Amino acid sequence: MPRLAIAQIRPSKGNYNANLQKIGGVLAQIAKLDPPVDLVVFPETATSGYFVEGGVRDVAVTAGTLFRDLTVEHEAAGAPPIDVAVGFYEVFQNHFYNSCLYASLGNASPRIQHVHRKVFLPTYGVFDEERFVDRGKEIRAFDTRWGRGAILVCEDAWHSLSGMIAALEGAQLVIVPSASPARGTGMDEEGTRLPASVVRWERILKGIADEHGVWVAFASLVGFEGGKGFPGGSVVVSPAGEIVLRGPLFEEAVLTYEVDFEEITRARSEAPLLADLEVNLPHLIKNLGMRDAGSGMRKRRPVKFDPAANGSDASRISHPASRVHVVGKGVEEGDPLAIDPDLARRWLVSFLKDEVVRRRGFSKGIVGLSGGVDSSLTAFLAVEALGKENVIGVRMPYRTSSPESLDHAQLVIQTLGIQAVTVDITAAVDGYLSQVEKDGDADPTRRGNVMARERMIVLFDLSAKYRALPLGTGNKSERLLGYFTWHADDTPPVNPLGDLFKTQVRALARHVGVPDVILRKPPTPDLVPGQTTEGDYGISYDKVDRILYYLIRGMKPAEVVARGFTPEEVAKVAGRLESTHWKRRLPTVAMMSQTAIGEFYLRPVDY
Repeated sequence: MPRLAIAQIRPSKGNYNANLQKIGGVLAQIAKLDPPVDLVVFPETATSGYFVEGGVRDVAVTAGTLFRDLTVEHEAAGAPPIDVAVGFYEVFQNHFYNSCLYASLGNASPRIQHVHRKVFLPTYGVFDEERFVDRGKEIRAFDTRWGRGAILVCEDAWHSLSGMIAALEGAQLVIVPSASPARGTGMDEEGTRLPASVVRWERILKGIADEHGVWVAFASLVGFEGGKGFPGGSVVVSPAGEIVLRGPLFEEAVLTYEVDFEEITRARSEAPLLADLEVNLPHLIKNLGMRDAGSGMRKRRPVKFDPAANGSDASRISHPASRVHVVGKGVEEGDPLAIDPDLARRWLVSFLKDEVVRRRGFSKGIVGLSGGVDSSLTAFLAVEALGKENVIGVRMPYRTSSPESLDHAQLVIQTLGIQAVTVDITAAVDGYLSQVEKDGDADPTRRGNVMARERMIVLFDLSAKYRALPLGTGNKSERLLGYFTWHADDTPPVNPLGDLFKTQVRALARHVGVPDVILRKPPTPDLVPGQTTEGDYGISYDKVDRILYYLIRGMKPAEVVARGFTPEEVAKVAGRLESTHWKRRLPTVAMMSQTAIGEFYLRPVDY
């Protein structure tokens, strides 16, 4: 019975050498295990990180290069003979691929036994693989010293055909390296709240194992790249479709499990689906792809069926008055904005640890504290991620600011025990306005914009002074509605709240312990005396967030109205959403070359 290890690791983005050393470190750890491990599986793109975009050409290596370097790391680790499966960007015959190398290290005949090149390349949503790598062309099983295996890289496994081919090829173990970002919130069969993408992955993997009677080893990347978080949660699934081992979320870990191939025999005996497939597949596919040569359409064959029997009249069925329970579209699905606050807290704390410390090399974070719920929540999350000694709270009042805002910001500072700095921006704002306006009397919108931008000047200058990364506090509702000052509120390079609606921010803030007096008060940017955010909107956040939720999922205004809102409310929110796209984009640049930044020259910001 082979002993399997899964290493869910956090690669250093774009740093091939550092990641090889990390792999070597895992091999050194595994070398100490008793009984010894036969195979260790690493995630997709373990040698570089996943979202490298145009950097693929810099981090890609040949399979021979990776094998050579793994051999060196294996020898340095003093590890016993072992097989490895490592995801990497590959150069092969003048093409780039997203591949997985399977190799034997340290035995009498070390060699590359298989290279799988990812067949199904996601190019939608946050993914753009087909722009940077080519498609693989085959899925096949291969022999190893412990049995027969097959590899499916990430989305390969989402297509039922892939698992079927692997099983028909004789695979006993299907290896699935993955770099799939966590998205949404869901619940597994046991009622555990998990990222929705993790729940879906487990369902897919259990389906492959259960339908074909194979073991499945799923190795998931860990860490954040450009805000997209890889959750870990690697699993081993038995041929009966049961998860027998699960890795932690958002943490590096090495999982070990002894795989019993006798369970394949039992599973296929109890549910001989693969045997049925082997028998019937030739009949099912013999006409697949046959088309009418003239029209290009499939020939329509007569439908075969037996005629009605037992009389010529239709059955006289009475229809009882009782109603049948209807499930589906139009049925209330619960609060679409509900989140699991503890999962969200762990998610965002992990994000801050990765983005501030690991990715950008800062040990400290700096937060502009307004006394509102958004900045308060950011400070609470930053303290958990970085430690209270590494978080600086900055109050930046103007002469018309509410004393309550200053007091509530101080309450957060005292509650958390963080370092505090107070900078009055009145002289800077009024000094500028006095030079461009008679008596410095600018309209309230312009004055508010100057105040917001002055606060960012202060925050970034103090960032340089304290070597502390500015942390953003803008929520998703404000960003979608354009309710912020361009090149001000949304400027900090790292923002933990930017994908949370305001109502979700409140729920999470309540969970982490933001003082109730801050949670209860009406939100305000405090740029004009008496100003409130909902007053500016002319509609409450409870309605705004739900209307936005439906609109950005592609619903037409009439469909949103049917969900219980007035046409005026939907039109108001839709109008702000559609008129503020420019605020959420980088400046528009005239493209004149074949190397235009952001169009052809594509590199992520985090390496």
